Amino acid sequence: MNLDFLHALDDIEKEKGISKEILLEAIETALISAYKKDFGSKENVRVELNSTTGEVHVYTKKKVVEEVQNKNLEISLEDAKKRNPRYEIGDFVEEEITPDNFGRIAAQTAKQVVMQRIREAERDVIYEEYKEKEDELITGMIQRIYNNNLFIDLGKIEALLPPSEQMPDEKYELGDRIKLYVVEVSTDSKGPKVLVSRTHPGLLKRLFEVEVPEIFDGIVEIKSIAREAGSRSKISVYSHDKNVDPVGACVGPKGMRVQAVVDQLNGEKIDIIEWSDDPAVFIANALNPAEVIKVNINEEEKIAEVIVPDYQLSLAIGKEGQNARLAAKLTGWKVDIKKESSYSSESLDNEDSDAEDNDDTTQDNLEE
Repeated sequence: MNLDFLHALDDIEKEKGISKEILLEAIETALISAYKKDFGSKENVRVELNSTTGEVHVYTKKKVVEEVQNKNLEISLEDAKKRNPRYEIGDFVEEEITPDNFGRIAAQTAKQVVMQRIREAERDVIYEEYKEKEDELITGMIQRIYNNNLFIDLGKIEALLPPSEQMPDEKYELGDRIKLYVVEVSTDSKGPKVLVSRTHPGLLKRLFEVEVPEIFDGIVEIKSIAREAGSRSKISVYSHDKNVDPVGACVGPKGMRVQAVVDQLNGEKIDIIEWSDDPAVFIANALNPAEVIKVNINEEEKIAEVIVPDYQLSLAIGKEGQNARLAAKLTGWKVDIKKESSYSSESLDNEDSDAEDNDDTTQDNLEE
């Protein structure tokens, strides 16, 4: 192995950050495998690579025994003493068995090992770079489409947008640039893998952070998100500054901020709700745009009975129950919506029942 190759290892260490010592150890390990493969050896061999001269030597180690059972692994005491009279039973004798043409094999093997380590190091760098982007917003270009899977060019790596993470009815074309949420970055023997999404609630959060400076600065906080991608979403927001209206900040002048997010999500409707630590107020807000008359809270079972005007019932429930469903997801409460007339009737019935019970009790007392 020539000296130029060894000097190249120094350059690799500086440029790629791969330790020269680690490379030399990997080369020696690979040379042992190469020797055993090319020379059919079953011996206990050791390869030594001189980091100064580039010379490669192969040694075999044999155990000193009284009677040899395996000549590849053992040597007789008699033969051992011919080499050195001090050898005893149980000692190990090492001798050089470097083949004449092993230098060529060594050079070829070393090159393969170094190239492999460089590829692994580059993969590690890319993995670490994109691992830091987990749960973040990223922009990529649709590079290819296969079996409804979209492969997104992120620059240094290709990300996967599977059908399950694609927005319903959204049209995708080759060359389109789209904003994505990084769900997970993993790695295997083939290298780093990036899973991205257009349906994840995190995408909505990150888009608002981009469009609303108050969220980015931490003045306004997104407390929760409920999303049915491509159709409708609700977000609850809270202001840490009493002088800043959280809903107004997210909507923006003439609705420009929320509209910018809507445009990025292919027209998905977004309700922005003010968060409250009072469950009754929060649940009433969450059913926006419906008007709420009263909210009865069952803390133990975490059920909210919501009373709305009769003409607002369908609005509160929403098409196919969507508004009520999103409100429940947003607040974390089970929401039971009732129209005012039904609730009033139930209340009157309960009052009548209570009155009858009281009358019975009074009558019993009089009889006594």
